[in-house]
Amino acid sequence: MKMNEHIGFLVCVWFLLSGSCLGRFVVEKNSLKVTSPDSLKDVYECAIGNFGVPQYGGTMVGTVVYPAANQKACKSFKDLDISFKTKPGGMPVFLLTDRGDCYFTLKAWNAQNAGAAAILVADDRVEPLITMDTPEEEDARADYLQNISIPSALINEDLGDKIKKELSKGNMVNINLDWREALPHPDERVEYEFWTNSNDECGPKCESQIEFVKNFKGAAQILEQKGYTQFTPRYITWYCPESFILSKQCMSQCINHGRYCAPDPEQDFSRGYDGKDVVVQNLRQACFFKVAKESGKPWLWWDYVTDFSIRCPMKEKKYTKECADQVMQSLGIDIQRIDKCVGDTKADADNPILKAEQDAQIGKGSRGDVTILPTLVINNRQYRGKLDKGAVLKAICSGFEESTEPSICLTEDIETNECLVNNGGCWQDKAANITACRDTFRGRVCECPILSGVKFVGDGYTHCEASGVLKCEISNGGCWKGTKGGRTYSACIDDRTKGCKCPPGFRGDGVNSCEDIDECKEKLACRCPECKCKNTWGSYECRCNRNLLYMHEHDTCISKAVNTEFSWGFLWVIILGFSVAGVGGYALYKYRIRHYMDSEIRAIMAQYMPLDNQGEVPNHNLHGNV
Repeated sequence: MKMNEHIGFLVCVWFLLSGSCLGRFVVEKNSLKVTSPDSLKDVYECAIGNFGVPQYGGTMVGTVVYPAANQKACKSFKDLDISFKTKPGGMPVFLLTDRGDCYFTLKAWNAQNAGAAAILVADDRVEPLITMDTPEEEDARADYLQNISIPSALINEDLGDKIKKELSKGNMVNINLDWREALPHPDERVEYEFWTNSNDECGPKCESQIEFVKNFKGAAQILEQKGYTQFTPRYITWYCPESFILSKQCMSQCINHGRYCAPDPEQDFSRGYDGKDVVVQNLRQACFFKVAKESGKPWLWWDYVTDFSIRCPMKEKKYTKECADQVMQSLGIDIQRIDKCVGDTKADADNPILKAEQDAQIGKGSRGDVTILPTLVINNRQYRGKLDKGAVLKAICSGFEESTEPSICLTEDIETNECLVNNGGCWQDKAANITACRDTFRGRVCECPILSGVKFVGDGYTHCEASGVLKCEISNGGCWKGTKGGRTYSACIDDRTKGCKCPPGFRGDGVNSCEDIDECKEKLACRCPECKCKNTWGSYECRCNRNLLYMHEHDTCISKAVNTEFSWGFLWVIILGFSVAGVGGYALYKYRIRHYMDSEIRAIMAQYMPLDNQGEVPNHNLHGNV
């Protein structure tokens, strides 16, 4: 029995137990907009192929070409001396081909080698859109499958016929492929799942899966450690029909009395490892993630899976618990906690971990059932395309809300910095090297920046102005500033006042210029008859003729001698005033103290002796007769 037959049988069994053998497969789509000719102008849906590199988060504009020969693209266009390479100044070519006669991937490979920027496959029947997938394992050729880099899309038969008709008339058909909404991007964190397994003997798909884990590990761990993503590994298992639980097939492929099964790795029950060995190792990987997450280090899963694939391959007969334990110990994980999580695989009972995995396989919301391995689910939407570090990272980056993506998403390998061309059409201060252009994964945004604690306000496109108490520290708040003859003047007001104002002695808009005011010429100061005025930059000098002194606050000249006499006289008046006040105060003080003391003394003496002004007191003592 072929491996895909094993899988198909078990998948159908599982869905039968769930109530359906069809499942719910969701075709992931992107937008196709025809911009010309007018007769076709509209927005259409197309299905994203499960190979190549879809431009998640971006768009691609091109012109459609339908070849006169090799219209199903099953042969190499080089043999027919046909090229679709873009000429200088020309638009990229989207090759339109017909479905049938060969694999979708071969069509895309031939189109790519001929220079096409993308391939559109027109369906040959009236049906809902389907997902173009890679061939089965025995027909797959890893030497070209993993090298397909152009995006692909399936369009319905009706749209294909309309495009061919316009091209036959000599009309140019221009198309904009748009993947910006192919994945949800609700907030600053992306949640994604990687549906995988530990089997390394399933052909090119397993090899590409292991290679992806090794290559993507570094980026995944950075995103997880810094809180940008929430990652969860997932594992597919199937039920065995109750009537076959004791059969050789179920006994070798399942654990926990047929509850959790996987296909035989070698597709041969008589040799090598069994499907149940794969299930157990899948369970150990799931438990490793659980324990690592509880320890606050969920990213260690990537290290474990990578090291396990290197140190414990099936080909070397090391696909064992002992080898797995050695890898776990090297990563500092408690094996006893792993064993407790795995539990008894021979028990006739549910395993909580694998039960949760089976429940998660059922699609929810916009996500369909997971039926393809490996599968990435990003923000609850299944990823379509090549399992490649760059392609997957681009898809994850498209899941961030615009302007919240991490710096790893803004590297040259992932996206084009639109701020490098004409500053993205945003405001900038070239002198101060300040710009409102902010590069994002999806393009750019024009937002007035915050620099060194100073917030700029404005529309971001034509105007940004520094605000706040520190605004003059940044490019002088966008205001005029000049230095001449050792003097510096600024039109920036270092407070919460908006705008710029020329300082005293200048007039202008305060932004582009402040011109010196000639106070002498305009007779704004130094106007007295004896005054002699000289204009200076930002101010003026005023002097008096002969032996006179200039009083700035009164704008007048007075005699230095009069001023001196007046000053001494005024000083003597002040001294005399203080002297009189001091003597008067002392006399008043002495009088009040003397009066107070006299009254107190008289009161005390009145208690002990009669005073002169008191009358005689009669003596009432009676004496005896002599």
